[in-house]
Amino acid sequence: MLFISKRFIRYFDWVSFLLVLAISIMGILFVYSATYRHCADISIFFKKQFFGLITGILIYFFCSLLDYRTVCRVGFFLYYFSIGILILTMIKGSIGMGAQRWIDVGLFKFQPSELSKLFFPMFITYYFLNDDKITQPPQKAFIIPFLIMLVSAVLILKQPDLGTCLIILFSGLVMFWFIGLSRKFFITVGIVMVISTPILWECLKPYQKKRVLVFLGYGQMQKERYQIEQSKIAVGSGGFLGKGYLQGTQNKLSFLPESRTDFIFSVICEEIGLAGALFLILLYLALFLRLFLMINSISTFYPQLLCLGLIMHIIFSTIINMGMVLDLLPVVGIPLPFVSYGITHLWIGFASLGCINSITSQRYVHDL
Repeated sequence: MLFISKRFIRYFDWVSFLLVLAISIMGILFVYSATYRHCADISIFFKKQFFGLITGILIYFFCSLLDYRTVCRVGFFLYYFSIGILILTMIKGSIGMGAQRWIDVGLFKFQPSELSKLFFPMFITYYFLNDDKITQPPQKAFIIPFLIMLVSAVLILKQPDLGTCLIILFSGLVMFWFIGLSRKFFITVGIVMVISTPILWECLKPYQKKRVLVFLGYGQMQKERYQIEQSKIAVGSGGFLGKGYLQGTQNKLSFLPESRTDFIFSVICEEIGLAGALFLILLYLALFLRLFLMINSISTFYPQLLCLGLIMHIIFSTIINMGMVLDLLPVVGIPLPFVSYGITHLWIGFASLGCINSITSQRYVHDL
């Protein structure tokens, strides 16, 4: 049900909207830069990203008008639908760069795994809300949602997409911890993970093993380490103020792979330097701080739980992307939220923040 009134408009969180809009504008500027070539037409990637930004803003405002109970109920069933789409992707998905992660819908390729980031928090919230459980349910109540989360994670991992798989797992565990899953469980999982490391290593694809080894310092500069070394050169060569917008040589001379997607932060560092990179980081920090303050002001548990789940995938993606670009984490193929090229993750990000805005705005209007 759409929820709109004069009071709702008054309490609409314009601060968080303007922050995410500023981040998105930086994103589209550097998608243009990453795909710009002298004497060439404007790239199709920029045009698609611009379309994604405009429609993403519309999605943001639409989701801001939804009642959270309706969002949870619909999202609960759509999460099962997303699992079905993940299975379909394994069978008939579009293949690119050795992975089968996309479904071609004509104008763009849609990545179904992104749906899990949006619908999983709704599924978890509605699961406990629908079953009328207290805010600290018995430990056995976590079994079914935990197993369903693992099903999604395994399907995404099989694409293979280790990065998104980890995002789903991390976000889900944070939500489970917030609901009241025991500390003993997390300690047990940690011990099992350490003991089973050799088995997990053998389950990785060859290119995934290579990425871990590169992170540990192995590999040759012109082969296995080429991508990360070019990224570090781009970041370091930018200095404090950068080489200037559209002047990044690592990108323009095609030394830097995936410059419009996973490694767009390298382009930002090269062209506007440390100062520009810090400005973008401060925008993210301001956005996350603002959202957490707004979430903390919600007086009831389940709306807080939903907001937490919707924001965590954006936070984890931001940290992992910047970390891998700077060689602080292994390369796992995670886009930078609202900045990297890609319509699907742009829409999911706007939808997630729109839902949060809906809940935080309505807290003044009626008792959630």
